[in-house]
Amino acid sequence: MTITEKILALHAGVDKVSPGDLIEVKVDMALANDITAPLAIETFEKIGTKKVFDNEKIALVADHFVPNKDIPSAQQVKLMRDFAGQHEIKNYFEGGESGIEHVILPEKGLVLPGQLIVGADSHTCTYGALGAFSTGVGSTDLGAVMATGEIWLKVPPTIRVEYDGSLPPNVVGKDLILYTIGLLGVEGALYCALEFAGEVIKKLPMSQRFTMANMAVEAGGKNGIIEPDEITLEYVAERSSEKPLIVKGDRDAKYEKTVKIMVDEIEPQVAFPHSPANVYPVSKVGHISLDQVFIGSCTNGWLEDLRDAASILKGRKVARGLRLIVIPGSPWIYKKAIQEGIIEALLDAGAVIGPPCCGPCLGGHMGVLAEGEKALSTTNRNFIGRMGHPKSEVYLSNPLIAAASAVLGRIGAPDEL
Repeated sequence: MTITEKILALHAGVDKVSPGDLIEVKVDMALANDITAPLAIETFEKIGTKKVFDNEKIALVADHFVPNKDIPSAQQVKLMRDFAGQHEIKNYFEGGESGIEHVILPEKGLVLPGQLIVGADSHTCTYGALGAFSTGVGSTDLGAVMATGEIWLKVPPTIRVEYDGSLPPNVVGKDLILYTIGLLGVEGALYCALEFAGEVIKKLPMSQRFTMANMAVEAGGKNGIIEPDEITLEYVAERSSEKPLIVKGDRDAKYEKTVKIMVDEIEPQVAFPHSPANVYPVSKVGHISLDQVFIGSCTNGWLEDLRDAASILKGRKVARGLRLIVIPGSPWIYKKAIQEGIIEALLDAGAVIGPPCCGPCLGGHMGVLAEGEKALSTTNRNFIGRMGHPKSEVYLSNPLIAAASAVLGRIGAPDEL
């Protein structure tokens, strides 16, 4: 069996599963945010159960419209807060304890290798970077999970993607996943597990692994997953005292297909509107002037991403008339970025620093685009109207390209500075 199949079999209490099997699995963690929790809570209350299945295995994170931008968003968070209080939800995060859900759950040691996590958010697949099975579900499904601790799943076939060679300068995990989505298409891994492997993956830091697993869903994937190794275990050991379950695929595991990618010739990638699969190497982008650059989100709001951005922006200024918005993924990352001088370098360059939240990524607040504006963003989606007006345009890149572009005033690479 593959890693994904082994984790699913374990949580279904059976010896073996195969792609296409319908199984009932026990959940190690159920997640919702301030957008999705209200509907999940409504479903939970319709079921009529008086208690959640386990108040330590539910995480509720206020991160999308916080600090609350208007009365409806304040009402949503209040509903979630009241529910968390009523059921004594241990992992309820708001205000200075909160941050982007897919950043703070691993950071707080709430996700471990071998676990099964479902979340009412499509990018729940992020935790596959730790060797867990994690996937997004609907809010009503999550309401039922909060009541029962179980959910049914169809076992996905696995597509294995192997990366070998040496990464060129300024090419990071974000470029590998954009290149892969460009290769597969947005439906190329529909309801499949995307297993990332190869010598290149083994050398990637956790932040870049999270980015890759996060965007598995942009190729239609059910989940993204990476076999745990020493880098995984070191990350987990710094955050949790619980013993991780290391699940590895069998040598004779059957894959839907295996895609081999040599990375030596890959350039930094830029996804054009309005699809993450519409990718071009940065040298082929041409002259695209920008109104806004955003560095942050569950894709690239990690400390290492801010370090990369600061390494480009230190001692430079953003182009006149361009807005550079930077949002750290969590309070811990924000604090570390202050201690390391990253925030000072970004501020000196002309950046606006926002509190940890999802705001600009979904066009919620703190960076909404006007008609005709163009933005380069380190986020994971560039659909029509994703960050604001339907006639705005969103391009995607890694933080190094985003930082260089903020200085150039157009999409470009660090070696042009």
